[in-house]
Amino acid sequence: MLRFLTAGESHGKGMVAILEGLCAGLAVDTAAINKELKRRQSGFGRGKRMKIESDQVEIIAGLKNNRTLGSPVTLLIKNKDASIEKLHKVVASRPGHADLAGLLKYGFTDIREVLERASARSTVATVALGALCKRFLDEFGIVITSNVLSVGGESTQQGIISKITEAIENEDTVGGIFEVVIKNVPVGLGSYVQPDRRLDSRLAAGIISIPGVKSFEVGLGIGYGVSFGSEVHDAIYHNRKKGYFRLSNNAGGIEGGISNGEEIILRACMKPIATLMRPLDSVHIHTKKSAKAAVERSDTCVVESAGVVAESACAFILADAFLEKFGSDSLSDIKHSYANYLKRIAHA
Repeated sequence: MLRFLTAGESHGKGMVAILEGLCAGLAVDTAAINKELKRRQSGFGRGKRMKIESDQVEIIAGLKNNRTLGSPVTLLIKNKDASIEKLHKVVASRPGHADLAGLLKYGFTDIREVLERASARSTVATVALGALCKRFLDEFGIVITSNVLSVGGESTQQGIISKITEAIENEDTVGGIFEVVIKNVPVGLGSYVQPDRRLDSRLAAGIISIPGVKSFEVGLGIGYGVSFGSEVHDAIYHNRKKGYFRLSNNAGGIEGGISNGEEIILRACMKPIATLMRPLDSVHIHTKKSAKAAVERSDTCVVESAGVVAESACAFILADAFLEKFGSDSLSDIKHSYANYLKRIAHA
């Protein structure tokens, strides 16, 4: 099984990620990881931090001659803005952020001790890990993409730009909905035998874990709630050339917690960023008097980059499920196992 740990603070020395369980023999290109890190910084509405940081990965363990060894792969992305020891204290919690809950949970007297780790800067590590997992999935033709469906209720490119521009002018923020599409996923990833092995529950956890994501759906999603079963379930057909196939994909590629061979389609809602340049009412954590919430350097809209982070979260989940099904030690052994599986189900 794959597992990972990340470490690092928003303004600390850097972000670290360790991935354990990746097979031996996989060729890795740091330029491809850096390309994904650059994508994370993209999108209209990103803040000034994106102009400061130029995220570049350094792989400090787990490779020899740019191929994985089967041992833990360790990634380091240094922060240019490593000012954590010099930054001012934060004393008024931002509504919608981890500030107050984290302060009370850990007993801090400075909200900065919460926000430095709760910051979405941590998604740098998620994307770096996801790039490695994408590289593995690429060996089997599995492709993961994302796109913005709407921002602030607007779905056209011009409408989205106008909505973000309005938020910038009003010193506000705006959220929206993005979609992740995963192509060429074989039948059989995940399982119905335990809740934590269901592919949809694992993907849900991966996407909801992204800071700021507040809802998630698979395929038709909440559309199921207004339809009859006869209208929405994907009828099954068969012929010699295609084998089993569907004419629709309302299930979003997952049935009973298992991939069914169709495209996996996921959607999620990213809330407006909690840091507002015109802050909401809050309370001074020491005096308990009314105060305006803290203002930190932030973004206006991150829906596009949230989709990129979600791609990486899904890549990890898919890679984990793939290794669970086909073995995890050697890339050549995994390919042999996968080929035999495809041969078997082709005659099922």
